[in-house]
Amino acid sequence: MQLEIQMRTFRKPLLLGLSLILGVLLTLPANAAQYKISLLTCDPGDELYSTFGHTAVRILELESGQDLVFNYGTFDFNTPFFYIKFMRRTLDYQLSLTTTENFLREYNYFKRNVREQELNLSQEQSQKIVAFLQTNYQPENRKYRYDFFFDNCTTRITDMMETVLGESLKWNYPSENKNKTFRNLIDEYVYTLPWSDLGIDLALGAVIDREATEAEKAFLPDYLEAAFERATIIGDGPERPLVSQNNLIYDFPETRGTGINLVNPYVIFWTFAILVGILTFIGFKKKRLFKGFDITLFTVLGLLGILIVFLWFFTAHSQTKNNWNLFWAFPGHLYIAYLLFRKPNKAILKTLLLAAMILADIALIIWILGFQSFHPSILPLLLIVILRTNFLYYNLGRFSTLNKRT
Repeated sequence: MQLEIQMRTFRKPLLLGLSLILGVLLTLPANAAQYKISLLTCDPGDELYSTFGHTAVRILELESGQDLVFNYGTFDFNTPFFYIKFMRRTLDYQLSLTTTENFLREYNYFKRNVREQELNLSQEQSQKIVAFLQTNYQPENRKYRYDFFFDNCTTRITDMMETVLGESLKWNYPSENKNKTFRNLIDEYVYTLPWSDLGIDLALGAVIDREATEAEKAFLPDYLEAAFERATIIGDGPERPLVSQNNLIYDFPETRGTGINLVNPYVIFWTFAILVGILTFIGFKKKRLFKGFDITLFTVLGLLGILIVFLWFFTAHSQTKNNWNLFWAFPGHLYIAYLLFRKPNKAILKTLLLAAMILADIALIIWILGFQSFHPSILPLLLIVILRTNFLYYNLGRFSTLNKRT
């Protein structure tokens, strides 16, 4: 669900004309015209905000030729405290309205494929959908509290179809459900963006490691498109497909690179782990602690832990709860860093190092037992934490006379 942001360079010349069109549309009774209604599915883009694609509804008024797109995936950058609200999930998204030409211009500019599914609706059903969207577009109705999995630009269209068509809509979900968790579904789209994949796995908790039903999978545009293709309409005559015709609006050559990018977390973290192993071996042989490294390590892990705690307890994101990355990236590591820097001989330090070691071991167990799927690239980080806490726990006192040299 792309965080659709209409580009200002595209919008300004159209504002006056679009305002006139919208005024006519919103004052036109829904039952006074015939419509062709389509689902638009837009392929993912290269940036994180567009990684999962996008969905919108196209309404073509046949008599006048008015061709508009209703888009549930927009928000206002001018919202006060925009970034704070975005992080805490208190930013409202809204239904926007634009011309089809303006909507498609962005996808043409970024060379993103767009497919159209014309819906096989009766005139009455089409009019009800138009009336539903007109009502949703009223200022008091157009805003909603976005949820990535359960209330987004794609699920809103599912809700619209089920509200308007009711029991006449038959989804025909496949009998053999391919077991996929919500995390698996996300991974299908971010595997080409390893750093983004890592960030998502660090931020989202165990709540997304449950299996998604076929209906829940349709939070992604591609899955909704497939659901529309299977769906049928019943109850007003012979059963008929929901989609009457498929149109390929844009079909650009594949541009995503397929080569191996060595600057990815797997290569970086494993290389880092090997270097830390060598550093630890040298420290053991030369009876040196290299505390400066550990102070930096535990500071970074502690700060990451604070971010995890913030996302878990101080935001409205349901997907960031129960995040057991907290066991290895723990805010208390900041205190370990402080003691290593200021009071390395304090007795509690060894207790905290032992606790950090145990927590990292617990994180591994949680991962192995499947309570939460961690990003594979963090394995070397877990090994580093276990190695360094073990090294410091057993050697901090033994090498204390040499601490001033580190």
